[in-house]
Amino acid sequence: MAGIVSYGAYIPFHRLSRRTIAEAFGEPGGKGEKAVANHDEDSISMAVAAALDALTGLSAERLAAVYLATTTAPYAEKQSATTVAAALNCREALRTADFTDSLRAGTTALLNGLETVQVQRAPVLVAAADCRLGGVQGSFEKELGDAAAAFVLGEEDVIAQLVAAHSVAADLIDQWRSAGERTVRAWEERFALQEGYFPQVKAAVSGVLAKSGVRPDQLAKVVLYAPNARTHAAAVKMMGLQPEQVQEPLFDRVGNAGAASVPLMLAAALEEARPGDRILVVAQGQGCDALLFEVTEAITALPPRRGVKGHLASKKAIANYTTYLKWKNLLPMEAGRRPQRRRPSVPAMWRNHQQNLAFVGSRCTACGTPQFPKQRVCVHCKTKDQMEDYPFADKTARIATYTVDYLTISPDPPTVFAVVDFDGGGRIICEMTDVDPSQLDIGMEVEMTFRRLYEAEGLHNYAWKARMKR
Repeated sequence: MAGIVSYGAYIPFHRLSRRTIAEAFGEPGGKGEKAVANHDEDSISMAVAAALDALTGLSAERLAAVYLATTTAPYAEKQSATTVAAALNCREALRTADFTDSLRAGTTALLNGLETVQVQRAPVLVAAADCRLGGVQGSFEKELGDAAAAFVLGEEDVIAQLVAAHSVAADLIDQWRSAGERTVRAWEERFALQEGYFPQVKAAVSGVLAKSGVRPDQLAKVVLYAPNARTHAAAVKMMGLQPEQVQEPLFDRVGNAGAASVPLMLAAALEEARPGDRILVVAQGQGCDALLFEVTEAITALPPRRGVKGHLASKKAIANYTTYLKWKNLLPMEAGRRPQRRRPSVPAMWRNHQQNLAFVGSRCTACGTPQFPKQRVCVHCKTKDQMEDYPFADKTARIATYTVDYLTISPDPPTVFAVVDFDGGGRIICEMTDVDPSQLDIGMEVEMTFRRLYEAEGLHNYAWKARMKR
């Protein structure tokens, strides 16, 4: 039976406390903090990070499909799942799709992924990521956080099999963002909850429990979406759940991560799950999806990964509210006194897509020397045209030397460039991200991360950067 084979998560390194937001406007302090994507992160880069976590011990070459769920894709007309697949170095014979425009896009993608597994008889990767933006000094600004989660689905070594699913649809406008708008808007809360959220959740949960024959008291964990903590508590009470049955919604540690909220909570639930546990997953947004999973013995053999716990433990506080505004392009900045960036060449992007997106270099088959970028002549033994592809994305590296640049225009100065030597061979010059210059040292171990490089004339360019190993 089809189900979840593996899971992964990604939560940005940076956190903004709600007290810091409130103090910027002279208001009383808020509770908790929210995860904030760096200026070089977006839904695609976060989805890639979560997918790599989910693929721990697995190969992306076997995937039959890659699905991405997000309401904040960088393009309005261009598929984003193909970029995720390219960064993972998937094969070309692949189905890709974006699931978007709904906060339950994550579970919709999961359901479609499970159906694809049953048809293709091959593993499918589903990633969900969101970077939703709230208006300045509004409630959404405090509530919304950035995060991603990913799942490998399949029929072999299933750690959580799907028992039943039930969906309802409702064309009710509660939260929305029209084309061309950046920030989320919402209708009056009481109407949205009484006519939308609560009836939809009740109908979907009743439907899936009826199909499965499972009682609420037989559920080990309930992963429940809600727009905020107050509504979540009311929904838990409505369902009659015990505190130990409720999966933490992460409002005070991540925030409402939109389409990624439920997938992230599901990943957190699987981190603690034991064989035989039943996990109910409920996602709402213009309707409701309810999925019931049962955990199998295979979960005990799952290799360790960073997961939700690892990312929650690794963080850095954003000291100034203005830093957040710069990263989200909400604060106009003086243009750099240099020529504007030219848009990247589309033919060049296509010719070098495996090298730049999947971070694939070459290795000399004569002497075994890895090198990046790809070469025809070996830099070591000078042999010509005896190269094989060599991926660098999963290799750890160490800093050979670095420079801290205070002159380069950046939303997060200073800019750090480093020469890094990879374990097993190979050397590159690259930018570092999520870095504290005061902690850098020669020989420090770093890891590679997929990030936005820049955007020019509507084209988004991506590349791999180094970051301090977490």
